[in-house]
Amino acid sequence: MNKYQIQGGTPLHGTITISGAKNAAVAIIPAALLVDGVCRIENIPQISDVTLILQILQELGADVRTVNRTTVDIDCSHIRNRQVPYELARKIRASYYLVGALLGRFGWAEVPLPGGCDLGGRPIDQHIKGFVAMGADVDVRNGLICAKVPGGRLSGGQIYLDMVSVGATMNIMLAGVLADGMTIIENAAKEPHIVDLANFLNSMGANIMGAGTDVIKIRGVKRLKGGTYSIIPDQIEAGTYMAAVAAAGGDVLIQNVIPKHLDCITAKLVEMGVDVEELDDAVRVRRFGPISRTNVKTMPYPGFPTDMQPQIAAVLCLATGTSVLTEGVWDSRYRYVDEFRRMGAHIQVDGKVAVIEGVPQLTGAPVNACDLRAGAAMVIAGLAAQGITEVGDIHHIERGYEDLVGKLSGVGANIRMITVPDEDAKSQVG
Repeated sequence: MNKYQIQGGTPLHGTITISGAKNAAVAIIPAALLVDGVCRIENIPQISDVTLILQILQELGADVRTVNRTTVDIDCSHIRNRQVPYELARKIRASYYLVGALLGRFGWAEVPLPGGCDLGGRPIDQHIKGFVAMGADVDVRNGLICAKVPGGRLSGGQIYLDMVSVGATMNIMLAGVLADGMTIIENAAKEPHIVDLANFLNSMGANIMGAGTDVIKIRGVKRLKGGTYSIIPDQIEAGTYMAAVAAAGGDVLIQNVIPKHLDCITAKLVEMGVDVEELDDAVRVRRFGPISRTNVKTMPYPGFPTDMQPQIAAVLCLATGTSVLTEGVWDSRYRYVDEFRRMGAHIQVDGKVAVIEGVPQLTGAPVNACDLRAGAAMVIAGLAAQGITEVGDIHHIERGYEDLVGKLSGVGANIRMITVPDEDAKSQVG
């Protein structure tokens, strides 16, 4: 079993380059199913979620060719298989985007219910509502999402999302680009990766208007053609390294970012006494003095992202005074709290509210990554702690962070991957 071993207490200095956005890549790659021709997708992050979604396309019959480390050519022209392999789909949350893409292209899809991080109830009812409004019959049975269009081709529909849902917004966009007529999504999510998906589809010939606002209009077209597209930088990866500098101290230039996407994160860090300088495509983050307490509530974009909640909690554990953290999106985002307590943090949770009383110092301890972002938060806490922290279950972290050890080592962190005997294997041998 692999773990991260961190000797904490060293400020960070240097430059980190941000990879392509995970949440954009895992939707844009399935969107290639809709394209008649070769898509060249650039700035793809080297993470396990992307590897899985590319494997799924290959299993469906796509021709996937690696051009270089961050670029692939995908040709889905000759796909005939529409049944997504169960073992691959169950490992990744974003597998549900295959429903919208396959429905849009073939009028038929059979996709296993998604896996990924367990953050409480993640219903797909808003996705289904959209597909039904466009003429599909949808049934969820035996762990499968089965969707079929009786006429073979979706029709435009008007969909009001009962709650702001990034996944449903993107899935309905995928389904709508080749549908007959106009599809309108009201109360749509506005995240940067939604705009990126719309820009990708439009660059291939789609007609999508309003992405980034709460009303998106998709006028169906007959076909999408091939082309080249570069994925935006990862907002959450950048925010994670900003939080790492805030917790551990130091001076780091974080490059290949869109500073506007980081406004909500920057604002909170500045409140906490961190110096953030915005440049054209970079931010410089410095922290040498004490961290001030603040209150944070996660909200849909442009609010503070739920995917940054555990990372900001790691910083607040070291703040002077008491901070209040309110989760406004998911039900079960605080499963990491017990891990922080092992390191000496003072956190009390009541429902969706965590009260964090800052401590002068965290202490290294063995901890586990219970999900992707919680795992990143454990690393941040370990960087700031005195002593050695070992982070287990790092497969969660590798779902969304490219070369985390290399990037942190490059700015002076004492972090390495170690291999330890698997306790289950040892017990079976005994």
